[in-house]
Amino acid sequence: MIRTPDASKNSHPKEDPRAPNARGNGSQNKQANAQVNSSTNTTLKNKSSGRLRSKRSAGLERKTTGSLEPESNSRNNNGILTPKSSTNTLRNTESGSAKPTSNAPSRAVTPEPEVFKFTPVSFTEDFRHTINGRKVTSDQHRTVFNPANKQALASAPVADRAQLDEAIDSASAAFPSWAATPIEHRQAAVRKLGQLIGQFMQDFKVLLTKEQGKPIDTHSGWELGGAELWCYGISQLSLPDETILDDNERIAIARHMPLGVVAAIIPWNFPVLLLIWKIAPALVAGNTVIVKPSPFTPLCALKFVELAQQVLPPGVLSCLNGDDDMGPWLTSHPKIAKVAFTGSTATGKLVLQSAAGSLKRVTMELGGNDPAIVMPDVNPKAVAMDLFRCMFNNAGQLCAAAKRVYIHEKIYDQLRDELVAIARQAKVGDGLDPTTMVGPIQNPVQYEKVKGFIADCKANGYNFAVGGEVDLNSPGYFIPITIIDNPPDNSKIVREEPFGPIIPIMKWRDEEEVIRRANDTEYGLAATIWTNDIDRANRMSPKLDVGTVWINDFPYIHPAAPFAGHKMSGFGVENGKLGLQEYTSTHVTYRSKTVKY
Repeated sequence: MIRTPDASKNSHPKEDPRAPNARGNGSQNKQANAQVNSSTNTTLKNKSSGRLRSKRSAGLERKTTGSLEPESNSRNNNGILTPKSSTNTLRNTESGSAKPTSNAPSRAVTPEPEVFKFTPVSFTEDFRHTINGRKVTSDQHRTVFNPANKQALASAPVADRAQLDEAIDSASAAFPSWAATPIEHRQAAVRKLGQLIGQFMQDFKVLLTKEQGKPIDTHSGWELGGAELWCYGISQLSLPDETILDDNERIAIARHMPLGVVAAIIPWNFPVLLLIWKIAPALVAGNTVIVKPSPFTPLCALKFVELAQQVLPPGVLSCLNGDDDMGPWLTSHPKIAKVAFTGSTATGKLVLQSAAGSLKRVTMELGGNDPAIVMPDVNPKAVAMDLFRCMFNNAGQLCAAAKRVYIHEKIYDQLRDELVAIARQAKVGDGLDPTTMVGPIQNPVQYEKVKGFIADCKANGYNFAVGGEVDLNSPGYFIPITIIDNPPDNSKIVREEPFGPIIPIMKWRDEEEVIRRANDTEYGLAATIWTNDIDRANRMSPKLDVGTVWINDFPYIHPAAPFAGHKMSGFGVENGKLGLQEYTSTHVTYRSKTVKY
């Protein structure tokens, strides 16, 4: 979902054979089923950790009303950027045995037994790769820094090519038995990963805030709570076999089969939530996964995968921290069946080129230059806070956040002044400070890029409604909340995505004109419409060439809803059944009803 600092460079590994089949893995199949069987009939209840509140649904049927959405916080005006989730528990639909390699569910729902308790690990030291269920270090290490103070936070190993090959070989060996494990058992294991996050919520919140920079309760808690919810939500999904033909002569059945080894490449802006967006559907579908976190934010991923070994068979889920070589090695490796990537459009193009050599399946969620359209019927004071959240959530380092704000000329001056007033009250600082509303830019590369946008606006004489003065003596990578007042449509700040707390606001007069301007971009990820006229918004929504439109409702997301970009914002789908299907291939069997031989 937004940016990854790694450059994907082409490499040319020696050709390797495809993953072994199940015939030679009898012992591993028994091991996999023995370990995962302890998960069967286990529901991981959604606890109210990480600001996620649960309500018990009646009966055992699935209730898909979970959500992630913003809420205001009454303490110290911190409601400016306070996400919440008002959810119903996503309930268990698992059952007993299933067809070995099908992603179709088997039989009825069973009651909920007790949850799994994980053995704690250190969250302050001993950061290592996980390969084939074992913790592994490397000769080379990289220092991870806290962006709020530029101080060393931890040392993380940097995997070499031999370690990657070992991880892929172990994932290939584990794939047949994991794919043969009934889907109900795989779903139960993913629910246990949700419980893992819930059990260690506070440890993850502190570590995430230190390595990423986001405010600990309002943002780290939201991300981790969302990751916990996603495990439950995705674990409810399956892909039933479909009878596509059934006449007097023959029957045809379509099934969805797992692909093999998946490479999950994770960005630095949401290093836990986007990790779960990839591994949860991949595991439910029956694939094994190699995780490559951003080298700027590897720590939470390393600890999560280390803990996950307590409920997953060896080789099913591995994690390797790497440098700029790791991405190309993964994306070009012949044993990788699919690449799930979130990052910049420029890097996504390189990933696609690298994956094309072996025609890998690829899902890409890339950049966005997301428009927000504010209609003339809104009350400027009433809409200002929600719009501000939409603009500056996660310090603007959010794929679907508003990057261009079009305000009707009738209310432009009033709403601009309301936004400026909020910006002047919002504290930019260390995410561990409970009064902080906007944290730092995550890394020095992105920090310099955002500074470049500010410099360009100054060089072109654009008006700064607020902000624009960067304190070069600041202890961290802090950028002041900056609003550019009505720059021209062809300006850099309007045409490109800064991915930081600097946003242009522009006037509009005619509806068709503003839709044209909103669509006048190479990107097409998301958009928001702010209005009291819902009928008008409903008419406008399909005219916006984006994957997701929010009407007065940012950033509500749900694990059952597909998320996809148009144009240069990527292709493929994450989340929902369509997202689950991305981790499978289609298999059709035709069978004659006539016995001939």
